[in-house]
Amino acid sequence: MEDLGTVPWPPAPIGTERLVLRAPEPRDRATFIELLASPEVHTYLGGPRPREELSRELPEVPEQWPGSFVVALDGSMIGHVLLRRATGHRRPAAAGKVDLGYLFLPRAWGSGYAAEACAAALDWLAGALPGEPVVLTTQSANAGSMRLAAKLGFTEVERFEAWDAEQWLGLRPAEAA
Repeated sequence: MEDLGTVPWPPAPIGTERLVLRAPEPRDRATFIELLASPEVHTYLGGPRPREELSRELPEVPEQWPGSFVVALDGSMIGHVLLRRATGHRRPAAAGKVDLGYLFLPRAWGSGYAAEACAAALDWLAGALPGEPVVLTTQSANAGSMRLAAKLGFTEVERFEAWDAEQWLGLRPAEAA
């Protein structure tokens, strides 16, 4: 995966009805550790990483590159939305396209925050890189991510086996933006 290249970064914070999407800051480091060490968050992502390892390895400002948005509710980080170019994607249908990824704390699940934040990030992308199709990959067993993909306008391109599970690859054409 690579960043989005020459897009102006960071953008002004993006406000939605309930959330703010902004570039990562040093104050977000503890929440990044919480996200990456959470067994619940990583149920379909290969498992959590050890908290001690993350504490040693994460820089002061984690995930700081174009397309990396902290999702904040009432000033506190509740999730992360990431848009990166899938240059090394294993599936030819995704290679070179922008890939959408997201992680949210379990306490933020079920309130529509992921849909709201991802829609805002995709709107930003449509302005920053007009005409870009976007891909999303998730385990087909991840019902929440499958519902979110449909809500955001992704349609199935293929299913494939990877990491001992069936994966779902969806595409959101540029005209869906």
